[in-house]
Amino acid sequence: MPVFYSRAGSPSVKFTRRAEIGYNRISRGWVFSSSRRVALASIGPTVVHTVSCALFFLIFPSDCRICGGPLHTVTRLPVCPDCLKRPQPLSAAFFCVRCRTPFQNAFPLDEAGLCGLCRHGLRGFDAAYCFGAYEGRLRDLIHLYKYGRVRTLARPLGDFLAAALPRDERFDAIAPIPLHWRRQWQRGFNQSELLAQTLSRRTAVPVIKALRRVHATATQAGLSNTARRLNVSTAFRCRRADAVAGKRILLIDDVMTTGSTASACAAALKHAGAARVALLTVARVDRRLDVSDLRPETFYPEQVYAEGSILNAE
Repeated sequence: MPVFYSRAGSPSVKFTRRAEIGYNRISRGWVFSSSRRVALASIGPTVVHTVSCALFFLIFPSDCRICGGPLHTVTRLPVCPDCLKRPQPLSAAFFCVRCRTPFQNAFPLDEAGLCGLCRHGLRGFDAAYCFGAYEGRLRDLIHLYKYGRVRTLARPLGDFLAAALPRDERFDAIAPIPLHWRRQWQRGFNQSELLAQTLSRRTAVPVIKALRRVHATATQAGLSNTARRLNVSTAFRCRRADAVAGKRILLIDDVMTTGSTASACAAALKHAGAARVALLTVARVDRRLDVSDLRPETFYPEQVYAEGSILNAE
């Protein structure tokens, strides 16, 4: 028969095998129990949670918004654990050492490992990192987050950002790429800002709203690389030069397509005196993929993700 100790540490009075009494240091209250009751209490919370979840989904059935499978736990994420674990990091045998653009072979790279855009200084940023390719489950998660307005996905997507950030890099501030106020009002939030806040909690690097979008731009979908750069070349301004002067800034966005928007943001930060600007995104478009492999919704300029369907919003 176990011996229970009082608050002072001395053994308390022994009771019969039918019941013992002891002081619970955590809840600071007396607990009456027997050996059988203690055994049942140890599995009680798990059983209660399982039964409550089963009853909840029996009354309010819910399916994963990505694969359509049933959800078995009560969570703020309408996505099953398997879909959250499915995305894999982007891998490539040949890539630019600065912007990390993947290639099929080494032909586009020079002796220093730079691609044509980086060789000619057409990239405003000093480095670019991403977690995975903008395809499959990762693309579905980003669509659900941004167009389905499921803000709780900022946490798992922020975990992907943290995994892609090189451990030897040091930054003074994190800057999300801004939306035009009209676009942010329509969407209800800036997806890059939520991702930046999530990463800030992981890394303890502060978030600063260093940029503002001074005018709305035409949609980038369907434009050539040159047209994309011209479209956003004057769209961004630095809010406060003293906040970025001499600092190492990490730009945050959800997807990198050609890098034109990030280049324009980096140019504005460099003009304000930033010492180094790097880009970190959840995903990037992999140009090595066949165009036939991309689904039509990839090319929509603005989308609304509702119950598994993509609708053109313009």
